Amino acid sequence: MKPIYTASSPNAARAALDELTEKWGKRYGAIIRLWESAWEEFIPFLDYDLEIRSVICSTNAIESLNARYRRAVRARGHFPTEQAALKCLYLVTRSLDPTGAGRARWTMRWKPALNAFAITFQDRWPAAETY
Repeated sequence: MKPIYTASSPNAARAALDELTEKWGKRYGAIIRLWESAWEEFIPFLDYDLEIRSVICSTNAIESLNARYRRAVRARGHFPTEQAALKCLYLVTRSLDPTGAGRARWTMRWKPALNAFAITFQDRWPAAETY
Protein backbone atom coordinates (compact mmCIF):
# COMPACT_ATOMS: atom_id res chain seq x y z
CA MET A 1 0.00 0.00 0.00
CA LYS A 2 2.97 2.31 0.46
CA PRO A 3 3.25 2.94 -3.31
CA ILE A 4 -0.32 4.28 -3.24
CA TYR A 5 0.12 6.93 -0.56
CA THR A 6 3.66 7.87 -1.64
CA ALA A 7 2.71 8.26 -5.30
CA SER A 8 3.66 11.51 -6.99
CA SER A 9 0.30 12.00 -8.71
CA PRO A 10 -3.28 10.70 -8.65
CA ASN A 11 -2.60 8.71 -11.83
CA ALA A 12 0.44 7.02 -10.30
CA ALA A 13 -1.56 6.28 -7.14
CA ARG A 14 -4.36 4.79 -9.24
CA ALA A 15 -1.86 2.59 -11.09
CA ALA A 16 -0.46 1.42 -7.73
CA LEU A 17 -3.99 0.66 -6.49
CA ASP A 18 -4.73 -1.30 -9.67
CA GLU A 19 -1.53 -3.27 -9.15
CA LEU A 20 -2.49 -3.95 -5.53
CA THR A 21 -5.96 -5.06 -6.63
CA GLU A 22 -4.47 -7.40 -9.22
CA LYS A 23 -2.07 -8.98 -6.75
CA TRP A 24 -4.11 -9.05 -3.51
CA GLY A 25 -7.71 -8.30 -4.55
CA LYS A 26 -9.07 -11.81 -4.04
CA ARG A 27 -7.42 -12.33 -0.68
CA TYR A 28 -8.01 -8.84 0.76
CA GLY A 29 -11.17 -7.71 -1.02
CA ALA A 30 -12.42 -5.64 1.93
CA ILE A 31 -9.28 -3.49 1.93
CA ILE A 32 -9.53 -2.92 -1.82
CA ARG A 33 -13.22 -1.94 -1.47
CA LEU A 34 -12.27 0.47 1.33
CA TRP A 35 -9.66 2.16 -0.87
CA GLU A 36 -12.11 2.30 -3.79
CA SER A 37 -14.91 3.82 -1.71
CA ALA A 38 -12.61 6.45 -0.14
CA TRP A 39 -10.69 7.26 -3.32
CA GLU A 40 -12.25 10.70 -3.87
CA GLU A 41 -11.44 11.68 -0.27
CA PHE A 42 -7.89 10.36 -0.66
CA ILE A 43 -6.97 12.28 -3.84
CA PRO A 44 -6.56 15.71 -2.12
CA PHE A 45 -3.94 14.11 0.16
CA LEU A 46 -1.67 13.78 -2.88
CA ASP A 47 -1.68 17.57 -3.37
CA TYR A 48 0.51 18.00 -0.29
CA ASP A 49 4.31 17.95 -0.47
CA LEU A 50 5.98 14.65 0.30
CA GLU A 51 7.34 16.08 3.56
CA ILE A 52 3.85 16.95 4.79
CA ARG A 53 2.51 13.56 3.72
CA SER A 54 5.23 11.81 5.70
CA VAL A 55 4.19 13.71 8.84
CA ILE A 56 0.52 12.93 8.24
CA CYS A 57 1.23 9.23 7.74
CA SER A 58 3.54 8.93 10.73
CA THR A 59 1.11 8.61 13.60
CA ASN A 60 3.86 7.76 16.10
CA ALA A 61 5.46 11.20 15.78
CA ILE A 62 2.10 12.93 15.89
CA GLU A 63 0.90 10.95 18.92
CA SER A 64 4.18 11.61 20.73
CA LEU A 65 3.87 15.32 20.07
CA ASN A 66 0.22 15.37 21.15
CA ALA A 67 1.09 13.53 24.38
CA ARG A 68 3.77 16.12 25.20
CA TYR A 69 1.35 18.95 24.43
CA ARG A 70 -1.31 17.42 26.70
CA ARG A 71 1.22 16.95 29.50
CA ALA A 72 2.41 20.58 29.26
CA VAL A 73 -1.12 21.99 29.16
CA ARG A 74 -2.28 19.80 32.04
CA ALA A 75 0.69 20.88 34.17
CA ARG A 76 -0.14 24.56 33.72
CA GLY A 77 -3.91 24.31 34.08
CA HIS A 78 -4.91 27.48 32.29
CA PHE A 79 -3.41 30.30 30.25
CA PRO A 80 -4.14 34.03 30.54
CA THR A 81 -4.13 34.55 26.76
CA GLU A 82 -4.11 32.57 23.55
CA GLN A 83 -0.58 33.83 22.91
CA ALA A 84 0.57 32.34 26.22
CA ALA A 85 -0.86 28.96 25.20
CA LEU A 86 0.81 29.13 21.79
CA LYS A 87 4.13 30.06 23.41
CA CYS A 88 3.86 27.05 25.72
CA LEU A 89 3.23 24.72 22.76
CA TYR A 90 6.09 26.32 20.84
CA LEU A 91 8.49 25.78 23.73
CA VAL A 92 7.36 22.17 24.08
CA THR A 93 7.99 21.66 20.37
CA ARG A 94 11.44 23.25 20.61
CA SER A 95 12.38 20.98 23.50
CA LEU A 96 11.60 17.74 21.68
CA ASP A 97 14.20 15.03 21.46
CA PRO A 98 14.22 11.29 22.14
CA THR A 99 16.38 11.61 25.27
CA GLY A 100 14.30 14.35 26.87
CA ALA A 101 17.41 16.48 27.35
CA GLY A 102 15.87 19.43 25.52
CA ARG A 103 18.34 19.61 22.65
CA ALA A 104 16.85 21.81 19.94
CA ARG A 105 18.83 20.06 17.21
CA TRP A 106 16.43 17.10 17.30
CA THR A 107 13.81 19.40 15.77
CA MET A 108 16.05 19.73 12.73
CA ARG A 109 14.72 16.36 11.59
CA TRP A 110 11.38 18.17 11.30
CA LYS A 111 12.86 21.08 9.32
CA PRO A 112 11.79 19.88 5.82
CA ALA A 113 8.24 19.28 7.04
CA LEU A 114 8.12 22.59 8.91
CA ASN A 115 9.31 24.41 5.79
CA ALA A 116 6.66 22.67 3.70
CA PHE A 117 3.98 23.58 6.26
CA ALA A 118 5.17 27.21 6.26
CA ILE A 119 4.91 27.40 2.47
CA THR A 120 1.62 25.52 2.17
CA PHE A 121 -0.11 27.23 5.09
CA GLN A 122 1.57 30.63 5.04
CA ASP A 123 -1.70 32.36 5.94
CA ARG A 124 -1.77 30.42 9.25
CA TRP A 125 1.97 30.35 10.01
CA PRO A 126 2.92 33.93 11.03
CA ALA A 127 1.40 33.66 14.53
CA ALA A 128 3.92 30.99 15.55
CA GLU A 129 6.92 32.93 14.17
CA THR A 130 6.64 35.71 16.73
CA TYR A 131 8.07 33.45 19.41
